[in-house]
Amino acid sequence: MKIALIGYGKMGKAIESIALEKGHEVVLRIDISNPQDFTADKIALADVAIEFTGPHSAFANVMKCLEFGIPVVCGSTGWLNQWKEVAAYCEKQNGCLIYASNYSIGVNLFFELNTRLAALMNDYPEYEVSMEEIHHTEKKDAPSGTAITLAEQILQQSSRKKAWVNHHDTDPANLEIISLREDPAPGTHKIKYASPIDTIEIIHTAHNRIGFAGGAVLAAEFAIHKKGIFGMREVLGLTEKKI
Repeated sequence: MKIALIGYGKMGKAIESIALEKGHEVVLRIDISNPQDFTADKIALADVAIEFTGPHSAFANVMKCLEFGIPVVCGSTGWLNQWKEVAAYCEKQNGCLIYASNYSIGVNLFFELNTRLAALMNDYPEYEVSMEEIHHTEKKDAPSGTAITLAEQILQQSSRKKAWVNHHDTDPANLEIISLREDPAPGTHKIKYASPIDTIEIIHTAHNRIGFAGGAVLAAEFAIHKKGIFGMREVLGLTEKKI
């Protein structure tokens, strides 16, 4: 498989390392030093593009990949206010887009656990749910995309919570997410259900970027010859239903 890396920072380099270990080839690397190389001719050398940049550039990068007819795996967060436009354009182009707020296999299993636990806890109003996420100080968005995914899963299962907020809050209808930025911290997400009697917590802690990078490469392998929009549930075979 020939890969174009759109974004060649720490994540891009980690993805490259995993891809090369698996026998793949990186044929194009785009970062802030060479945006002029992000052309139809050069990206045509690749079978798939993996996009890890930031909230201010991801939308344009994904749209460009779809315009050029290249399947794209996007891991950038903080841009989903433009999701409907991207989804419509992907369908129009008969393209392939894989998006996940987190590509780690462990995190995606954690998503499944979170959904199941939230459904169980909805019958026990004495337990108050809250969230905490910790990332490195270079992370540009807060809360993290992973935290938002977790929060939205809880909201879908809860009859009491109506919205998430990114600060301390006493409104019982709000799901509180506290974001901390510390170094070094690849990523920790904690869901806590607290009652006057006891506390139930589930926690996922990433030790490095290898899990994220490995999942992104797995998603790129999945994307070859696919048409449509997919998430990590499809990549991992947890469901056959498209998002």
